[in-house]
Amino acid sequence: MLEIKNLYVKVDGNEILKGVSLTAKDNEVTVLMGPNGSGKSTLANTLMGHPKFEITKGEIKFNDILLNELSPEERAKLGLFLSFQYPQEISGVSVRNFLRTAYNAIKGTKLTPVEFKKIIEEKMELLKVDKSFADRYLNEGFSGGEKKRSEILQLAVLEPKFAILDETDSGLDIDSLKTVAQGVNKIKEKIKSGVLIITHYKRILDYVKPNKVYIMKSGKIVEEGGIELVEKLEKEGYEWLED
Repeated sequence: MLEIKNLYVKVDGNEILKGVSLTAKDNEVTVLMGPNGSGKSTLANTLMGHPKFEITKGEIKFNDILLNELSPEERAKLGLFLSFQYPQEISGVSVRNFLRTAYNAIKGTKLTPVEFKKIIEEKMELLKVDKSFADRYLNEGFSGGEKKRSEILQLAVLEPKFAILDETDSGLDIDSLKTVAQGVNKIKEKIKSGVLIITHYKRILDYVKPNKVYIMKSGKIVEEGGIELVEKLEKEGYEWLED
């Protein structure tokens, strides 16, 4: 379980998060919504230990382990995973080699390319990803949908205990959105991990059903509840929310 208590975070001296408290349970889908600039991506990066994001108060616990001072690598080894809103291109490094390196680092193994081949091909079959995808350079020349599928493939291969998906639905057409959502559902069902979906929009939630919904505005959680909150946002936008 991921527990965030009274979290305050500064970026470049500016306070962005102002007392955020949130709980996300194992084997459940938790959703964080909010308008642009509300602090959603700041929270995602803080959870993974990005050094630019300074915790000034509060705490983050994962399965009762305090994360505040842990490095991104240490958090990843505990089972946290972050799918980026804007995945970076890495020229000259294939998806296959990138994932094998990440897998070995996180799992503490030394799988050879031959040994890893079975793992990645099994996950690509699960997600219905063409095998040629593994030999392309990471995100180089990828469409928006392909970049997001690459992130979901990483999720499937690394099998984290808890996945943070930061606007994974951003910029996707309906077919790509369905593919990504189906991938999230399959992985969640297989490894029973907790998932935190950060999004602006309802559409991914038509395919990935949330157990709990939080709404953030101006660096604070201002509402929490169930799917009824999503429906209200769809009809009324964010204007009715108080800071």
